Amino acid sequence: MGEIRLFENTGVLKEIFISEIVWFLVCIAGIFILKSVFLRVLKTKFRQENFQIRTFPLIEDVVNSLVFYGVILFFLNYFWTESWLTDPFYETEGVEISLLLIVIAIMIVTLANRAVKAVNRYIMPFVYEQFGLEMGMRYTLNRIIYYSVMFLALIVSFTTAGLDLTAVGVIFSVLGIGIGFGMRNIAANFVSGIIILFERPMEVGELVEIDKKIGRISKIKLRSTVVETLKDGTLVVPNQYFIEQIVKNRSSAQLFARVIVSVAYGSDTREVERLLLEAAEQEIDRTVGVPVEQPDVQFIDFRNSALDFQVEVRVVDVETKEKVESLLRHGIARLFTENEVKLADNWNKRDEG
Repeated sequence: MGEIRLFENTGVLKEIFISEIVWFLVCIAGIFILKSVFLRVLKTKFRQENFQIRTFPLIEDVVNSLVFYGVILFFLNYFWTESWLTDPFYETEGVEISLLLIVIAIMIVTLANRAVKAVNRYIMPFVYEQFGLEMGMRYTLNRIIYYSVMFLALIVSFTTAGLDLTAVGVIFSVLGIGIGFGMRNIAANFVSGIIILFERPMEVGELVEIDKKIGRISKIKLRSTVVETLKDGTLVVPNQYFIEQIVKNRSSAQLFARVIVSVAYGSDTREVERLLLEAAEQEIDRTVGVPVEQPDVQFIDFRNSALDFQVEVRVVDVETKEKVESLLRHGIARLFTENEVKLADNWNKRDEG
């Protein structure tokens, strides 16, 4: 029988027989195969939509958790008599660190992580419904619960491993002083994330405008906020931006499709206004399924060699806004060409604000 000898001189790892390792891996593989077969049979047998959407994800999470911790417990029980698992490999000032303590500490943290996520996903929604909380407040409470539980789990895991929390605090203080200047942006974003979660100037699900890009907030994390836009993909915005910059919240404000046109100086302003209104009405009327309101045309500014007009149509969402703006430009271009209305030479240099 072959054997592997690792760090024999240090006394940390003694002897691990290849046959024991192979048998252990075979058992683990069998557990995962049984889990996969069980979930597949369950999903195939119960095809009801309510079961597939609500019940099966819960069962899958529970089974995965049981298998994960079952494997760890089987590992500890299988190798319990091995000295490399229980003997300390590091000792200082009366604190002995062994592989067993590290595994237990990891189990505590991962168990807390899985448990709090399960509670926030399956239990808290029913609690929130009883109190009628909106989505933004629900997300904030979920984040607070998650970070509080994980902080306590870390403390318990450190204590279990025999670490002195006072010493750990001193170490983090020294590290904080040493790398504080290099991490000040991260710290600022972290504090900004806490402010956003508590003050809630922005909430998950709201529409915001960032650098003339409109998107919907999908996640608020401690360091950054994730904004999903229609055309520009996903924006990961540092939380400090929301605290220091002026961010337009489009959820509570009315949303308008807006097109600004600059015509040559000397043009008949009443005629231009009439053509803009006609273009807007024609393009919107011939388009089915675009929920908009009556367009509004305004003569908004004089410039050296141009007259600025603005066409506005109130819309219900960002998708409709961009579609209507395209339609407006098509109609304006067609009618201006038919009626020989000339655009200003420097129309594209205007500041639209």
